[in-house]
Amino acid sequence: METDGTAVAPGQSVDAADRGPPEGDRQHGAEAPLGEGTGGAGDPEVVVEVTWTGPAGDTSPSGEEEWNGFLAGTAEGPGEEEQEERVPPEWKRGDPVTPQHVLRLRGYTREFLCSPEDNVYNINFSRFKIRELQSGAVILDIKKHCPTEIKDVFDVDPGRFIQYHFSPSFLALKEIGATLEFTVGRRAVNRLRLIERHFFRNLLLKTFDFEIGFCIPFSRNTCEHIYSLPDLDPSTVAEMVASPFETRSDSFYFANNRLIMHHKAEYSFDQPDPSSSSSSSSS
Repeated sequence: METDGTAVAPGQSVDAADRGPPEGDRQHGAEAPLGEGTGGAGDPEVVVEVTWTGPAGDTSPSGEEEWNGFLAGTAEGPGEEEQEERVPPEWKRGDPVTPQHVLRLRGYTREFLCSPEDNVYNINFSRFKIRELQSGAVILDIKKHCPTEIKDVFDVDPGRFIQYHFSPSFLALKEIGATLEFTVGRRAVNRLRLIERHFFRNLLLKTFDFEIGFCIPFSRNTCEHIYSLPDLDPSTVAEMVASPFETRSDSFYFANNRLIMHHKAEYSFDQPDPSSSSSSSSS
């Protein structure tokens, strides 16, 4: 299945998010209506470091690293107000987590809002590739070994947390193509949807919203989304470069408007640029 995601801009503006626990605590960020989570607290973290130093650097990772299904689209930029789909009822522990609920979160979540067992469709990600559209350079190409036969087996170690290491030049990119490959188990998936929310500290950078659609049982699926990165002012860029892993994202995957997967990521932008490394060597 190949789909071209269409980004929309639901939700509402983000304001007054708490800073959360001190740096180094992985369960940090702003607590909102769902801030206490629904079963993710205490889950073991699988930290994977993914480094990119720019198109000229031959350091794009490959192999069998775990990753969190990072994917993005176009929506609201920094400081802009999002258009709210509708006001959902107040969430209570034990209630299903819906897209409307996560779109109202005031910041990066403290805990996972679902457990790995909620992935009843046995969706397994096998590849994630990012390319820069203007040059065609491959930024990341992360692969996970998958057998030829698709099996309906629950992944006991899904790797729901990842760290990305980029160079400052990543923040200057304008358009990116993100290709996602994944398999589905014995149950068909209806209305597969991804919502991502990216924050730098308390600032909402962008909300991305994609309808991936229907996936048949025991299928291999590929989709690519082409999207624009947010326009950031120079002072924000400088702060992001000087503040490793204070840029964070939540990735929420829904089926039939019910949360089935929740992944988290942190980003640093302090890796040396290839151009500066070359200049230092020559001097």
